[in-house]
Amino acid sequence: MTVLVVTNDFPPRQGGIETFVRSLCDELPAERLVVLTSRMPGDAQYDAALPFPVERDRTTMLLPTPRVTRYAVQVMRQYEADRVVFGAAAPLGLMGPALRKAGARRIVALTHGHETWWAGLPGTRQALRRIGDAADTVTTVSSWCAEQIAPALSAEAARRMRRLTPGVDTSRFFPESGGDQVRKSLKLEGIPVVACVSRLVARKGQDTLIRAWPRVLAEVPDAVLLLVGGGPMRDQLVALAAELGVAHAVRFTGAVPWSEIPPYMDAADVFAMPCRTRRFGLEPEALGIVSLEAAATGKPVVIGDSGGAGDTVRHGETGYLVDPYNPVAVAVRLVALLTDPARARAMGAAGRDWVAAEWTWSRSGAILRDLLDL
Repeated sequence: MTVLVVTNDFPPRQGGIETFVRSLCDELPAERLVVLTSRMPGDAQYDAALPFPVERDRTTMLLPTPRVTRYAVQVMRQYEADRVVFGAAAPLGLMGPALRKAGARRIVALTHGHETWWAGLPGTRQALRRIGDAADTVTTVSSWCAEQIAPALSAEAARRMRRLTPGVDTSRFFPESGGDQVRKSLKLEGIPVVACVSRLVARKGQDTLIRAWPRVLAEVPDAVLLLVGGGPMRDQLVALAAELGVAHAVRFTGAVPWSEIPPYMDAADVFAMPCRTRRFGLEPEALGIVSLEAAATGKPVVIGDSGGAGDTVRHGETGYLVDPYNPVAVAVRLVALLTDPARARAMGAAGRDWVAAEWTWSRSGAILRDLLDL
């Protein structure tokens, strides 16, 4: 039994889905695994260090064309693979019938977030239905995603759906993981800090945090908002902070390598990301693993009510779910945590315990191995 993983989302490119797919590969037997993916800068050096083979197509993006489908069949036969995992169901899962015909005994199609809008548009909805019928299982990362995708599938395919979430590496994200050094380098020692670790894009809601900040400062005058990450909205956010008179209390770190993120989580007293749904519902937050990483670091979280983000917080226990379009409501929750450190610590500890118990890669790997009948 050998597993073929077909995916566009694979390192050395960085991103949430890339981390998801790569981490699941680590949960499969390396001697029974092969990955088919696309070309990208630095791939030869990265692949050489892996314990399993990687076949790279000549293109920079795999699409379910006849040529790519023939190549996938060729790789299947070369490695005698009889299990297939599509790293993202849409659109690669459209190759499912051809790979089934070539000998695939089990097919698992992973979904993340973009399949939710596939489910809502007529043409792509039909394509998603074909993907579901060709797979043994379509997985979803959150209960919200399952609710959105299931109506687009046939009744039988919907019945076979399973939840398969990303995990959190609690050996990387843990309390006292370097936050003191970050605070010292940024001259934030002894100062209340709210951190948002995310790309600076409209969906993540950093502008809502800045709009909430005057009210936070009215109650906690020395508080600092730490925005960790780069992105296209930086100039707009800098201008907004200046316009609202809070520029002195908002710090921008710029882009931070993924390997260096845990200390920035650890430097915060509270993690906040008021993510929101945009583009008439077509751009939701499918899950938001970053809030679980913050919880693993022992931080209470304040998360926007968008898509599946609600699955990443136990409201009132590990943090709060808030209206991402209401800066006043966001400020109220932030002030409550900043002015009651004991409550914040208790919520952070509860979040750490929850993530360690229920959001592990070993648990996700066991589910995938079961779906593949390994």
